[in-house]
Amino acid sequence: MRIGITGHRGLTADIEHQVRQLLEEALRAEDPAELTGVSCIADGPDAWFAEAVLRRGGRLEAVIPADEYRDGLPEWHHPTYDQLLRRASEVHRTGMVESDEAAHMAGSEILVGLSDRLLAVWDGLPARGYGGTADVVAYAERFGVPVQVLWPRGATR
Repeated sequence: MRIGITGHRGLTADIEHQVRQLLEEALRAEDPAELTGVSCIADGPDAWFAEAVLRRGGRLEAVIPADEYRDGLPEWHHPTYDQLLRRASEVHRTGMVESDEAAHMAGSEILVGLSDRLLAVWDGLPARGYGGTADVVAYAERFGVPVQVLWPRGATR
């Protein structure tokens, strides 16, 4: 089972705690020997999901939207990003250089294409920019990839 992740970044510590629990619950029934997580490993749900997959004994595949992607992530996340990238069994690249909205959406399209199911840490609202979580969910739904939305009850961004 290949499970992809998309989700909102910049969540509060309280929401992070709840989302981490939801991710663990979503993975609980998966056989670690058959589990592959697909993630762009950005700060937030992407990295939390990747860590949860690896903790369970699953495999991680990373999708890199652009050559400059890491540079656009918060500096405090770089050590986690680097560690997760080193632990990835496969790395998929878009071939794009600039880390912009188009590259992020292209990376998400690759991620969805690799996934049997998509977990979406999503508040249900429209994307704040092209390639946001809502766009990735809509893309997955158009291509028949089942989406499981994970959002803490009552939480807001």
